[in-house]
Amino acid sequence: MVKEGYYFGLPLLVLGGVVYFLQWSAAAVLLVCLAIFVFSFFRDPERAIPKEDGAVVSPADGRVVVVADEENVGRPGKRISIFLAIWNVHVNRAPAAGIITNLEYKPGKFLAAMRAQASMENEQNIFTLSTDGGEMIFKQIAGLIARRVVSWKKSGDRVARGERIGLVRFGSRADVWVPADAQILVKLGDNVKGGASVLAMWPKKVSAEPARAKQDSEADVTTSVAGKQT
Repeated sequence: MVKEGYYFGLPLLVLGGVVYFLQWSAAAVLLVCLAIFVFSFFRDPERAIPKEDGAVVSPADGRVVVVADEENVGRPGKRISIFLAIWNVHVNRAPAAGIITNLEYKPGKFLAAMRAQASMENEQNIFTLSTDGGEMIFKQIAGLIARRVVSWKKSGDRVARGERIGLVRFGSRADVWVPADAQILVKLGDNVKGGASVLAMWPKKVSAEPARAKQDSEADVTTSVAGKQT
């Protein structure tokens, strides 16, 4: 369980004990049940992180509600949106390994996270992640009940695939944008687990420099051999 669980759950538990001592049994039971729910909400289970090269993992537990073509700064790509119900684990994870080159907090509305406009209009944290495959975007998005997006990282931090990066409190949405050359492996309605489910395969970009150096080396060898022959 993350530390926020203690901040919200322990006061309810203590208050429930006080109320029970005052012989208000029904209220005490309600408070204890609320405390148990809060502890459950802030649970943080361990996950087996996929090790395949190019795997893009889900940043959150939930259900895939959008898989759509979407441009980002003029670049074609795909957006995958995941809806987190109130009973899902709400700890968010990095979808790939890389460096957070930009982290932007965007204030906004608190529309129901199932609505399409939530990706653009709701309060959110927008992460730009530089990876071996290129640049990708992922978002923590607040919902109707969720009123706080929490990042445990900052711009310039290096993250591992599946590493914990923050949470959104009490129901929310998470988006991932990948370039068009990524192979999407999920579809609408799929249930995914943060850090464990693979959303897409995005191959590492092969630098042209090693190939060019190899060609130059081969050309030098050929020239040298030809010179000896003459």
